Amino acid sequence: SKERFTETSPLLPNSPYSASKTAADLLVRAYHHTYGLPVVISRCSNNYGPRQHPEKFLPTVILNAAQDKPVPIYGDGLYVRDWIHVLDHCGAIDTILQKGKAGEVYNVGADNEWANIDLARKVLHILGKPEDLLTSVADRPGHDRRYAIEWARIKKELGWSPHVVFDSGLEETVNTYLARLRS
Repeated sequence: SKERFTETSPLLPNSPYSASKTAADLLVRAYHHTYGLPVVISRCSNNYGPRQHPEKFLPTVILNAAQDKPVPIYGDGLYVRDWIHVLDHCGAIDTILQKGKAGEVYNVGADNEWANIDLARKVLHILGKPEDLLTSVADRPGHDRRYAIEWARIKKELGWSPHVVFDSGLEETVNTYLARLRS
């Protein structure tokens, strides 16, 4: 589907992990509605950048490939995510806190969709590593095929948009993890 998730899209989680995030959104919304708590809700696409937990997708790809270990790819690797640099996400949060309207939801994205297999190949290319490191592993239960965020609202209403160019942000991320391996 080419549709993107908007601020008013139905919340239909497919795993306990996503259900927990949905539950948090609904709890925050209920506190605003019932008690007038001045809250805003931010929903963001996948983050990348330095200092991510090593179990996350990009750190796993980078660290495994750098050490010539198998790079695990769920299923066929065609799970698509929109990737945003963590500094852009932080900027969006700051903008939402400063300019957002209480009780509202703001999606944060970067129009930077990549299939997992293609992103892993991109990292292998940056590292000069062979694609035969890619290893298919059993899929996660409840794994969504695509996360696509429509973030036009934050751009139109709050004037925010991402600034980090993906190729340079990814290269900086790879180099940060390589530096950690060397230290």
